[in-house]
Amino acid sequence: MVERTVLAGARVVLPTGVVEDGRVTVEGRRIAANAPASEGGEQAATLDFSGKGYWIVPGFVDMHVHGGGGASFSAGDPEEALTAIRTHRAHGTTTMVASTVTGDLDDLSRQAAVLSELTEQGDLAGIHFEGPFISPHRCGAHQPELLRDPHPADVRKLVDAARGAARMMTLAPELAGGLESVRLLADHGVIAAVGHTDSSYEATLDAVEAGATVATHLFNAMPSLLHRAPGPIAALLEDERVTVELINDGTHLHPAVLELAFARAGADRVAFITDAMGAAGMSDGMYPLGPMSVEVKDGVARIADGPTAGSIAGSTLTLDTAFKRAVTIDGLPVGDAVRALSATPARLLGVADRAGSLEPGKDADLVVLDASYDLVGVMRKGDWVVRPEVR
Repeated sequence: MVERTVLAGARVVLPTGVVEDGRVTVEGRRIAANAPASEGGEQAATLDFSGKGYWIVPGFVDMHVHGGGGASFSAGDPEEALTAIRTHRAHGTTTMVASTVTGDLDDLSRQAAVLSELTEQGDLAGIHFEGPFISPHRCGAHQPELLRDPHPADVRKLVDAARGAARMMTLAPELAGGLESVRLLADHGVIAAVGHTDSSYEATLDAVEAGATVATHLFNAMPSLLHRAPGPIAALLEDERVTVELINDGTHLHPAVLELAFARAGADRVAFITDAMGAAGMSDGMYPLGPMSVEVKDGVARIADGPTAGSIAGSTLTLDTAFKRAVTIDGLPVGDAVRALSATPARLLGVADRAGSLEPGKDADLVVLDASYDLVGVMRKGDWVVRPEVR
């Protein structure tokens, strides 16, 4: 017998809109049906959220995350990677891509071998290589001495090392070999993302024409938008082929800048990411990020020493916090927040057939939020990661 779970009485966010007093039926690992509770037949609800103001939204999809729970994907250790995965699952991220940090090519290849196995097991949706093919002028938390130009042979080496699990690579297209590498990535079905770049407006447009489709954490680690030199920000915002990543933690972006991005790109071209490092879900303190040491103080991560000391080093964000902030502080409609946290990244990663929305036939990945948009439940593929308490 296939186990059936029926969730009723919450506001259910579907691609067509919000269903008040909705019902979601889960059979085994998949969603079997969604409907208003009045159309749910005679099924007895396993969990009845009626009168509580709860929400049921799709599981979150994070296409840019480096670690969490004190663990890092760059460690090259499967158990450490699983710790990071479990941490973010408990905060609603049911699908995620593991992001690496700039390092030696051989070391990155070893990391890719470990992460590709976790992808094959279904724990990850793939690998994102952030560096080493980025600008030394916009390196942020990446070690400058490890950076290199994106020669296609080196890019291909990392793609091959991932054994089919490479989903995205961030590079600076203005560097030698940049456009050729964008084309190579596009030809191999890997997302070419423009980021950590000192590119001009015109060079960025060239990269998009060559096949780049994502802006890595737009606004961060790239030239500011200037009225005579619009740079990469304007080029990436204006092109309908580009989806822009945003880190909505209140540190990386001012709310007015986030509003600008949504106004120009629209919810279907925005993907909220965490860019989280190992301190996500943890307290302040010292943490590793690849070969670097990071100090987290008041929830903000910064490189502790070396030539990039003081630079923001990713975030300690989790996507449930990003969701609540989007709705309660940024004033986004819940439907737009769901698109940015679930549907849009799922489409980009090529997993929209099984994730990103609460539709029959898809994986039973969902998040239950209370009336204040705090997380109270997480289901992944039909199993409760965090089971809601219904009183």
